[in-house]
Amino acid sequence: MGNPLLISRDNFGSSFFKSSPFWTRRNFAPAAVSLPRNNVPVDHTLHSHDRCTTTPFKYEFHEDPSYLSKIGQNIEKVRTMLSQPSHKSNAIVTVDALKKLGIDHFFGEEISAILDVSYNNMYKTLKESDVKLTDIALQFKLLREAGYDVSSDVFQRFMNENGEFKQYLSKDAEGLISLHEASFLNMGEEMLYTAKDFSTMHLQSSVKHLGQRCGALVRHTLEHPNHMSLKQYKARNYLTQVLLYLTSDDASLSMKELAQTEFQLNQQLYQDEFKEIKRWWSDLGLARELTFARDQILKWYLWSMTALPGPQFSKHRLEMTKSVSFIYIIDDIFDIMVMGNPEELTLFTQTINRWEDSSALPGYMRACFIALNEVTNGIAQFVEEEYGLNPINNLRRSWATLCNAFLVEARWFADKQVPNAEEYLRNGITSSGVHLAMVHLLFVLGHRVTNETLHIIEGNSALVTCTAKILRLWDDLGSAEDENQEGFDGSYVEYYMKDNTSCSLNAAKLHTKKLISKSWEELNKEYFFNKSLSPYFKEASLNCARMVNVMYNYDEQQQLPLMNDYIQNLIFGGNY
Repeated sequence: MGNPLLISRDNFGSSFFKSSPFWTRRNFAPAAVSLPRNNVPVDHTLHSHDRCTTTPFKYEFHEDPSYLSKIGQNIEKVRTMLSQPSHKSNAIVTVDALKKLGIDHFFGEEISAILDVSYNNMYKTLKESDVKLTDIALQFKLLREAGYDVSSDVFQRFMNENGEFKQYLSKDAEGLISLHEASFLNMGEEMLYTAKDFSTMHLQSSVKHLGQRCGALVRHTLEHPNHMSLKQYKARNYLTQVLLYLTSDDASLSMKELAQTEFQLNQQLYQDEFKEIKRWWSDLGLARELTFARDQILKWYLWSMTALPGPQFSKHRLEMTKSVSFIYIIDDIFDIMVMGNPEELTLFTQTINRWEDSSALPGYMRACFIALNEVTNGIAQFVEEEYGLNPINNLRRSWATLCNAFLVEARWFADKQVPNAEEYLRNGITSSGVHLAMVHLLFVLGHRVTNETLHIIEGNSALVTCTAKILRLWDDLGSAEDENQEGFDGSYVEYYMKDNTSCSLNAAKLHTKKLISKSWEELNKEYFFNKSLSPYFKEASLNCARMVNVMYNYDEQQQLPLMNDYIQNLIFGGNY
C-alpha cells in the first residue's frame, strides 16, 4: 500500500518544506442518536441513567445505491490501510490527516486503537536519540484532544538547560507548525506558553523566506490554528492544499473522495435547511411586527450550523436556530426600549417570568411573547417526541433568566448607574445568551440528560460560563458597532478603565485579551476531561467559542470578512 493522503514525510514533510527556503452577543456517517422512548413527560425528575445509544446513520437525502456503494468502498480501502502492520510507523500522521479532512468519524475504532498504542509508547519514543519535535507535538495534540492524560512536560526533551527550546528547532518548519498547533491545547501550563511564543516568533520570521505554497500554509496556521477554528472550515482548506501533493494509491484517493463527498453532501443539506429556516421566519410574521429588530436569518442559522455540523443533526439545527433567533430579537427589544419606555421592559420581563397572560403588554411585545411561546412549545414537543421527556419548564426558566439579565443592564442605563467591571461581566455572562442556548441544546441533543448534567449546565460549568465569557469579552473588544446597532450596550473595557483610573485603553484591551485566554484554558480543561456530559454537547460548546472570533471580528469598514468567508465556503461556495 502506498503512502496515504499527504500523511508521510515523503510527500508532505521534508519535500514540502524543501520546495523553497520558507452571538451577542452536525449506511455511512457519524453515529446518530437513538434514545429509548419514555411516554411519561419529565421536567425536574430526569432519568438518572445514560440514555444515549447509537445507530448507523444513512445519507437519506442521497439514495443512489451506486453512490452509497462508492462511499462504502472508500471507507473499506482506508480501513484496510489503517490495519496493515506496514503502516504502523505512519499511523499517527494518518489519524491527523483524517481529522483534518473531517472524516475521522468513519474510523472511530481504528483511531482509538492507534491512539492507545501511541499513548503507551510515547515516553519510550522520547528516549530515542533521533526523536523529532513533529512526532511528539503531533502525538501530544491528538492524545490530549481525545482525552488522554498526557503532560506538556513531554516537550522538555527539546529544551536546553535554561528552559528554552533548542535553537536548531527554529529551522524546523514542520516541527514548528506541529508545536504551534499543540500550544493551543493549553490548560494553564507554562510549557505551552513558551511553546506558543517560540513557534509564533519563528514561523512569523520564516514566512518571507518561503515559497508561495509553503508560506500560505504557515500563514494559515498562524491565522487559523486548528483548535481555535471550525473543523469544516479547516477541512476544506486542508484538502485544497493537499490536492497538489496527492499520491495515486487507493487509500489516498479514497480519503480525498470521502472528504469531498462529506463536504458536498453537508453543503447541500445546509442550503436546504437555510431555505426551511427562511420559510419558518416568513410564516412567523414577526419581522412585520418588530420592524426595529435585526432580521439576520443567515447569522442565526450560522450559529447552529457550526455548533452542530453533520447530517445527523439536521433537525436539531433547525430547532436551535429558532431559539437563537429570539435571543437576538429580545436583545433588540431591550436595547431600543431602554431609551424610550423602560417600564415596558419590566412588564415584559415579569410576563416572561410568570409565562402567563400577555394581554397587558404593548402590541409588539405581545406579538413577540406569543411567537416565543409557540417556538418554545414546539421545541419541548420535539424533545418529547424524540426522547420521551418534556423540558418545557426548564426552557421557560432559561428565558426568564436571560430576560432578568437584560433587565439588569436596562436598569443600569435608565438609572445612570455604572457597575464595576466584575459585576458587569458576571451579569454579562448570562445576558450573552450562551446559558439559554446550552440549556436548549442539552435537551435538543437528548444525550445523557440527567439531574446531574442539568445541574452542571444550570450551574457554573466552564463549558457554559467560559464560552459565554469569551463571547461577551470578544464582543466588547469589537472595533465597530454591530450592524449599526442602536441603543445601550455596555463594555467591559470601559468599566475596567473606570475601576482602574490610571489604566490606558490599550492596557485595558490587553487585560481583556488575557481574560479571554484564561477562559479558553478553563474551557479546554473541561472539554478534555469532563466525562459526565455528552461529547456532542462538549463539541458544540467548543464550536460556539470557536465561532466568536468569526462573528465579532470586524474590519475597518465595520464588515465581517471572516464570517462571510465561512458562509461562502461552507454554505454557498462551489465544490472542490
